[in-house]
Parts: sequence; C-alpha cells; structure tokens
Amino acid sequence: MTRGGRQKDRDGPERRCIVSGETAPATGLIRFVVGPEGQVVPDVLGKLPGRGMWVRADRQALTAADERAFARAAKAKVAVPEGLADEVERQLARRVVELVAMARKAGQAVCGYEKVKGWLGDRAVRVLLQASDGSERGKAKLWTPEGARYFDVLTASELGLAFGRQTVIHGALASGGLADRVVEEAAKLKGVRGMDGGQRTGGKD
Repeated sequence: MTRGGRQKDRDGPERRCIVSGETAPATGLIRFVVGPEGQVVPDVLGKLPGRGMWVRADRQALTAADERAFARAAKAKVAVPEGLADEVERQLARRVVELVAMARKAGQAVCGYEKVKGWLGDRAVRVLLQASDGSERGKAKLWTPEGARYFDVLTASELGLAFGRQTVIHGALASGGLADRVVEEAAKLKGVRGMDGGQRTGGKD
C-alpha cells in the first residue's frame, strides 16, 4: 500500500515522490538528477546518469519541490533553478509532439476532422487528440472510442508541429507501442499543465 492507503500498481517500477512521500508507479512521476555543478536538472527521458529524485507529474507538486526537498533526497546541497516546473512542462510538451510525429511518420496517426472521423469509425484507435485551444463545439462532434484515451493537452500550434502543419485541431493514433507512449507522456503533461478533465483547473467541465 502507498502511504495514502492506495493499492500499489505492480505493473512497473515504483518510486517515492520527494514532495508527498507517497510511493507510486514511476510512469506518473518526473525524474530529476543533480548536474555537475550541483544544479537540479529534469530528466524527462529518464536517461541522465546520477541518483534519481522523483516528483509527481503535477503542477502543484513541482512548484512545491524546493531546495530543501531536493537536498534531502540528494543528501547534498543543491541549487534549484527558477521556473523548474515551466521547464518540465516545455520538455514534456516537446516529447509528446515528438512521439506523435513518430507515429505519423510510421503511418499510425492522422489529422483533420474527416480523416479522424473515418478512423474512429473503422479502425482501432488508441488515442484521440484535440487542441486545447480548439473550438469546443467542433471538438464535441468527435467521440472517444471505448478503451481509447482522450487528451487535449497540446495547443493547435503544438499539435500542428507533430503533423508538419501550422495548426491542427483533431488527431488520432492507432493502437500500438507509440500510442501507448503518447498516453504515458500526455498524462504527465496533463498534470504538469494543471489540467483537469480536459480543461485547466478552474475551467468549466
């Protein structure tokens, strides 16, 4: 059980959030390491060398992660750069865009209302992506298939980058490994951007 009393998810490795003290699957946390000059560095890809320090992928938790929390985890004096949460958000957004772009190049993603609607009707869609700043009326015309995931964590321009266009409002990813990775990273981005139920915290449902 976690400290909060929830049953552990045994599908993957677990790590302890240095802010809340709760243990959770590593897929829902952000890894940090201490750089050569003692500065805390986000490791979104999980590949940097050094002792890992983990924080829940949540805007509030990242904002609360101060020098004291990181120093306690690192067992050494560290420096936390300003805007750390914003940097994590930037890196995660770039990662999601890159993964969607990889899916597009592999023929596993499409964009545009008509193409996405066609996929939703006759293909195994894993992810429905819609721009966070797109028209709510237009987005409501499409549906999330049973068993699929819905995300509107990217802006139209960010989603456009993934598809090699200026802007994109609607996108869909076919089932497969790349789509699963998009789900994992997009879920983190959703938390870091302070979004709840497809809207930023405080927005309407």
